[in-house]
Amino acid sequence: MSDEIIAEVRAIKDSIGAKFNYDLRALFQEIKRGEAELQAKGFHLITPPTDPASLPNTALQRGRFKTGRHV
Repeated sequence: MSDEIIAEVRAIKDSIGAKFNYDLRALFQEIKRGEAELQAKGFHLITPPTDPASLPNTALQRGRFKTGRHV
C-alpha cells in the first residue's frame, strides 16, 4: 500500500526517532520538558482519566477508551 499520508506519517515518525537516537526515554524526557514549559507559560494540561470505564457514556468513552478496541 503506498498511501501518501501513511508515507508522510512514517517519515515524521522516523525523523522524530532519529532525532532522539531511537531512545524512548530521551523522547519521553523531551515531552515532559515541553509540558513543563507550557505549564510555565500558563497553559493547563489535562491528564487522561485513570479509570475510563467510570466515565459517563460519552462518544469519547465509546470510541477512544473502549476496552479491547484501539482507535
